[in-house]
Amino acid sequence: MYKVLVIEDDVMMSDMLSMYLTEEGYSVMQAYRADEGLRLALEFAPNLVLLDLILPDLDGMEVCALLRKRSNVPIMILSMKSEVSERVQALKAGADDYMCKPFSMHEMTARVEALIRRSNTMQTDSVQQIAAAVEGLEDSDPIQLDFERRLLLVRGVLVETTFSEYELMKLFLAYPGKVFSREELINTIRGFDSFVTDRAIDVHIVNLRKKIEQNPKEPKLIRTVWGFGYKYTAEHSSVRHS
Repeated sequence: MYKVLVIEDDVMMSDMLSMYLTEEGYSVMQAYRADEGLRLALEFAPNLVLLDLILPDLDGMEVCALLRKRSNVPIMILSMKSEVSERVQALKAGADDYMCKPFSMHEMTARVEALIRRSNTMQTDSVQQIAAAVEGLEDSDPIQLDFERRLLLVRGVLVETTFSEYELMKLFLAYPGKVFSREELINTIRGFDSFVTDRAIDVHIVNLRKKIEQNPKEPKLIRTVWGFGYKYTAEHSSVRHS
């Protein structure tokens, strides 16, 4: 049974979310404050966190960033704010999805299912295809994948990523040199229409470059193909051994 942690100070909204998710077969824990939510995130070890942006003791964006530092758990933001700037800020803080209140409970449960499914399991043929491609990487490649822990190995150093960043990097590594459109990258991390847009993909790429490039301002690995999208080019000359 998958576990969902709801961090929401509105008791009625929290109870409603819990009720719907429980009916869908999830084990749910509720927190009404940030400190309680952060504690439960460690003790309950959820498969997904639903996080309200407005909490009585700490800003939701800060909570999101703190959760992301500790874990790769998928985080879905719940907010009354619908501005693009808020969504982009949530992405930068490490969120994987964003829903504006009021929203459909049916859509919410569908997104929860999709996020958990993508973070825990994949189609067998897809796993085999990507695993085979990644196994073909040479030891000198600057970026490797740690499948079991869903981490990146960047020049010998383990680096944590968000769910979306990991999925994008996995795709890049499986098809080095292939140019991906923003739409193709969006489809990689979302199975349905969500808030992931061209701008959101750009934010993910910026965050990935900060984690894997020796100089993010002059990227050598994830390259921009102007007017279209991005491609990954492993340059062995960029490998640096410590």
